[in-house]
Amino acid sequence: MKVPVSWLSEYVDIDMSLDDLAHRLTMSGNEVEGIERTGWIDNVVVGHVLDVAPHPDADRLRLVTVDYGDGHAEVVCGAPNVAKGQKIAYASIGAVLQDAYAEEHGKTRKLKRSKIRGVVSDGMVCSVRELGIGDEHDGILILPNDLTIGTPIGEVLGESVLDIELTPNRPDCLGVVGVARDVSAITGKPLKHPRIDFEATGPDVHTLASVEIADPDLCLRYTASVIQGVKIGPSPRWLQDRLTAIGERPINNLVDITNFVMFELGQPLHAFDYDKVIDHKIIVRRATDGERLTTLDGKERKLDDEMLLITDPERGIGLAGVMGGANSEISDSTTTVILESATFHGVNNRITAKSLELGSQATLRFEKSLRSGLSEIGLRRATRLILEIAGGEAASGIIDVYPGKGKEQESVRLDQSQILRVLGVEFENKQIERTLGNLGFELVADSDGWDVRIPYWRPDISIPEDLIEEIARIVGYDNIPTTTLGGRPPQWQPQPEMDLRMRVTDALVQAGMRETISYSATTGEGESRVMLPEETASALKLRNPISADFTVMRRTLREAILSTVARNSRTWRGPIAVFEAGRVFLDFGEGLPDERQMVVGAFAGPRNELHWDASTDQSDFYDAKGAVEAVLDDLGISLTFESADDATFASGRTAVIKVTSANHTIIGTVGEVAGDVLSRFDAEVESVAMFELDLAAVLKVLRDSKSDDSGKFEEFVRLPASHRDLSLIVDTGVTVGQIVEISNRNRIVTSATVFDLFEGKGVPEGKKAVAIRLVYQSPNKTLTADQIGKIEQQILNQLSKEVGAVLRTQ
Repeated sequence: MKVPVSWLSEYVDIDMSLDDLAHRLTMSGNEVEGIERTGWIDNVVVGHVLDVAPHPDADRLRLVTVDYGDGHAEVVCGAPNVAKGQKIAYASIGAVLQDAYAEEHGKTRKLKRSKIRGVVSDGMVCSVRELGIGDEHDGILILPNDLTIGTPIGEVLGESVLDIELTPNRPDCLGVVGVARDVSAITGKPLKHPRIDFEATGPDVHTLASVEIADPDLCLRYTASVIQGVKIGPSPRWLQDRLTAIGERPINNLVDITNFVMFELGQPLHAFDYDKVIDHKIIVRRATDGERLTTLDGKERKLDDEMLLITDPERGIGLAGVMGGANSEISDSTTTVILESATFHGVNNRITAKSLELGSQATLRFEKSLRSGLSEIGLRRATRLILEIAGGEAASGIIDVYPGKGKEQESVRLDQSQILRVLGVEFENKQIERTLGNLGFELVADSDGWDVRIPYWRPDISIPEDLIEEIARIVGYDNIPTTTLGGRPPQWQPQPEMDLRMRVTDALVQAGMRETISYSATTGEGESRVMLPEETASALKLRNPISADFTVMRRTLREAILSTVARNSRTWRGPIAVFEAGRVFLDFGEGLPDERQMVVGAFAGPRNELHWDASTDQSDFYDAKGAVEAVLDDLGISLTFESADDATFASGRTAVIKVTSANHTIIGTVGEVAGDVLSRFDAEVESVAMFELDLAAVLKVLRDSKSDDSGKFEEFVRLPASHRDLSLIVDTGVTVGQIVEISNRNRIVTSATVFDLFEGKGVPEGKKAVAIRLVYQSPNKTLTADQIGKIEQQILNQLSKEVGAVLRTQ
């Protein structure tokens, strides 16, 4: 929000430096990002035109003699409106002015002495554009005659503008009066309210026009006035200067007044040409689906049935709170106007503007859910200014259709004890009443506190804490004494879900993988590429997606990780090892969606960086399997892998991850991505190995386990270890994971590693040979060969019993 200091000063006296004012406003919650100063140009002063003579060699140029206080100068000027006796802005050699002919806005040039058609020009008589205070360049700027010759132009035209970064909850400060109210409360200076009274001498307004609200849920209040006999024309200089200072382009007096009041009070308004509104009747209703309206920018808009439309009995004439219709706009021939000031539903207004890509200053205010009381104030203020500037006669009374009357919160209860509880400090009642009173609140006191009436300009006030914040920011956070914490500090509360996620991500990073983060929303078409099972829960659709690429909440991380692999594979030929931990959203049709924490990782490309001493093998199933084993080993979970089918993965190269100690609970999947799935991502790699872990299932396993030895210190065993290799014959359906898990059950076995698999000559049909190395080590004694033999026989017996394993004899 840009706030010119001269405009601000009309409502409150400012007796401090601008830097101090900016600091005080920032500390009160309205951050001043900067102070822009315009019109302050060195070597530009007020000049007096002594004489105007024709140029000897150019019909359109004239020689202007200027008295600039310290002497006279002759200037070559082409402006048609220069005349003897005028006070003008004279720029001497060396002045840096805006380049009026440059295509790039804001480009400057340094004024040099030059010869124009044979005559030397010692300076320039400036236009508004050259001074950087407007866009007009048809003629020079003519100054008031009472100015002193030689006065620096900054003292005449200079303006300082506060650039305030407002928080979304302060729509009242989207008007200069709102900022002035804060300055008044901070400094103690009285606020000067703009006048809203006007003389209404015309016929009863209800005999001239009428308003009907067909959809009161989207329009809480609609006020209107009728002014007859207006004269459309340029706005007076002061009004144009006000709008120009905040970056708005003056259009005509009527439009400029509605814009001025919006920036003054924060209430958007719109003016309709009375004679273009059929039957002089305004109807506020939802548009019909597919209805069309050509807006003021000349574009035809296709509307839907949730957009609020301003219509007459036959057609739409404006998009409520967003933009007016071209068929009812003010023109030079307009003589009677219907002035609208309404309160529209904030969320609906924002959705409409966003859907049509029609953001405006009006929408910026309406989307903050303005209170309905502001609409009448804005209407009366604008009506008064129209009568002053455009002339005419106002109809008696105003139209006020108010279906939302009594539905807004009127007051908030504030107890002294609440202030102490929130701020930790007590204030005297007089200070509280003075602070809130200066902000426009009305207070009714009792023995415990106050009933505080909410002003019509503060939609952000609804609970006691809002009022306490007002007290704190105006008194000044720096003025609240520092105190030590009282009472008992809060105890640490375990967060197992977050802790587990951190442990898993740390383990994957230690395994050499890189973490990625993707959007939580996607599209149904994009997600279908990974071929989720039919029993997967429904997708959760977004009502107002930020773009067409994010229409549903994701149900899997597989799509995101494969997209990341594909994108990297197009520019990177080295190893790709990435993972993502995040939530997926499953809608089971009842209540809130299930937000489930998942981890998905992928390996692609070569296993190692290019090096003379490294293999050139490609990443495969075992890379993904190894990452899973590293994570679960860190968590102290013993696991097995069992062959399974999953449409995302290649047949025969997929396994589910089970925890045998937890009733064979499935906690994830690992495998190589199916070729037809990978082809849908345009990845430039031959294969991708991927794993998926359900962290909720992992956490349940950890909680249900009787003991969790993960992270506990284990003393280093100094006694020697022994290893023996076994070659076993088992059915082809037996997994090596089963063999390893059975072998590891014996506490003397510290490691069981499969190092060879064989099927073929010498092995019976339907069987395979598995070579496994077992490492034996006791923490208490050195094992003898007989002791190791007995333990080995126990393991063989268990393997024979559970999976039918026998020792290979040849």
